[in-house]
Amino acid sequence: MERTPGCNVDSTYGFNKLIGEEDMHDEVQPNYPFPFSDEGMQQAPRSSMTRHRLAAVSLVLLAVVLLMVDIGLGIHYNDLKDTHLTLEDTELINHELTALQDTYKTAVDSMNDYMKKRDSETSRQKQTNWEWEHQTKRSTDYKKALAKMTEDIASLRYQLPMTRDGCIQCPPGWILRNSMCYYFPFSNIDGMKSWPKAREFCQTHGGDLAIIDSKDKENATVTHLLRKLDPEAIQGFWIGLKNTEVKGIWKWLNGKTMVEGYWMDGEPNNIDREVCVGVYAKENFFMAWSDVRCDARGMKWICEKAPTNVS
Repeated sequence: MERTPGCNVDSTYGFNKLIGEEDMHDEVQPNYPFPFSDEGMQQAPRSSMTRHRLAAVSLVLLAVVLLMVDIGLGIHYNDLKDTHLTLEDTELINHELTALQDTYKTAVDSMNDYMKKRDSETSRQKQTNWEWEHQTKRSTDYKKALAKMTEDIASLRYQLPMTRDGCIQCPPGWILRNSMCYYFPFSNIDGMKSWPKAREFCQTHGGDLAIIDSKDKENATVTHLLRKLDPEAIQGFWIGLKNTEVKGIWKWLNGKTMVEGYWMDGEPNNIDREVCVGVYAKENFFMAWSDVRCDARGMKWICEKAPTNVS
């Protein structure tokens, strides 16, 4: 059917009109006993047009629904695609994490092995140190025992000398050293004395204050003091040495001038009439003397006399 140019035709009306006319031509009019009116003939085409409109609207709605479903499926697909990529990334991360964990486990195992070896070496080293300390202690003990035996032998040699006339001996409480008898008042019974009182005591017992005029005598005397006294004790013992009226000249009680002295650092200082001498228990026996006031009463003393011959 041709459309006349320039004319505005209602497409819906034309469509309905064509349908109505064709239907009118194709259909055989029945012979009704009663004739139809014009109003009834007009209602039939209108009813058919309404049905076609409903069908068109339904198709449009269906198309919209299908479009929405298509869009939804596209979005869902994209979501699935994104989720798939995230899973791949997660799998990659898990793989790398597993590799790192394996590396870490290997490092930890290596470290544990190293620490076990280190502990083993430390234990062996500790045992070696213990053995070294033990051997050092044994060596020290042997040295001490040897020193004591040497002293004991020397003491026996001094106490039991033999002469052509027989044995010599000392009174009870005195000790024999280098063929001379010595008395050390270590007990508290004897108390303390000044230098003159100490000399008087020695003379009463047949002797005098000790003369220590040699290195051997000095060593033997100080060693004996160290063995008998508390190492922390500071106790002086008078000896037979005194400063003369001539300043700086020290003489023994036998009248001989002192040749070699064994003074502490700074001694003799001759302060406040310190003209008498005391010996002290010092590890270094070369530095064991100090000058002291003769009237000092906090001093012990050492007596010396010749032994008695026994046939």
